Amino acid sequence: EVQLQASGGGLVQAGGSLRLACAASGFTFDDYTIGWFRQAPGKEREGVSCISNSDGSIHYADSVKGRFTISSDNAKNTVYLQMNNLEPEDTALYYCAAVRSEDTGSLICHYYYMKYWGIGTLVTVSS
Repeated sequence: EVQLQASGGGLVQAGGSLRLACAASGFTFDDYTIGWFRQAPGKEREGVSCISNSDGSIHYADSVKGRFTISSDNAKNTVYLQMNNLEPEDTALYYCAAVRSEDTGSLICHYYYMKYWGIGTLVTVSS
């Protein structure tokens, strides 16, 4: 059974940092692309960052470039999202999701293409 367990959300002041973790199980970690997505109330779910464990390619949304860093620990089957210099606009429910890398070809960080989803973790950034 595929499971994606997201953790690390919380309440932080603007300018602060959080690190999210996505623990994966039930599939061959190295064959999958894992991504972080977020959804704020009234807004469409957006791809924040994705990493392909098969070739190491990485994508960041323009809104988080230079502030967020995605990384993958293959020994722990866990993908992290280090979020620095957080802004109130980053407030959202954050989800991790996964898809077999070969199913999408090149790295695509869009919710439509992800196959497995975890339960979200809430990030709230106060001004």
